[in-house]
Amino acid sequence: MKLFPKLVLAAASLTLGFATLDAKSVSAAIIDYAFTVDSPVTKGNGFFSFDDSAFSNENYPVATIKSLSFQFDGESTVYTEKDDTQYPKFPVVFPTTLLTGQKSLVLDYYFNDKSNPSSSISYEIIGDDFTIFSRTSPDAEPISGRVYYTQVPEPTPLVGTLLACSLGWMLKRKVTSMKKVKI
Repeated sequence: MKLFPKLVLAAASLTLGFATLDAKSVSAAIIDYAFTVDSPVTKGNGFFSFDDSAFSNENYPVATIKSLSFQFDGESTVYTEKDDTQYPKFPVVFPTTLLTGQKSLVLDYYFNDKSNPSSSISYEIIGDDFTIFSRTSPDAEPISGRVYYTQVPEPTPLVGTLLACSLGWMLKRKVTSMKKVKI
């Protein structure tokens, strides 16, 4: 009889674990990514999201970004998807294989410096490449940097995992307290 509560606890934990960790939606989902820009002259962080059912049926599929927010470190200016010079057709996300060999979804985002409107500085993110250049000085040397992407996990699996762990912890405490009462 002592083995039965442990078996129930193990079965419930495994069931909830598999249900929360490997759940795949049959419908479209909004996918969230965080990205970091790193160059010799500036750094920044941003987030973007897109609908994964919106990929085009082309040789190189792309999906238009639903929302984007980017900010250079130490600046108050926030860049959004509407700051792309070809909005609303851009920015887009597309699948690629990074230099590390890792498959990822990456950005194509081109925007002008809006913290100084009189400036001719523009920024371009294509895949894992970040470039700063002048639109008016063809002789100016562009500055290159890297972009790093991280998929932001959906909250549903995290909540399910937290629930499964909490349930297991409560059942373990109950079994432990029952053993103390019998002694």
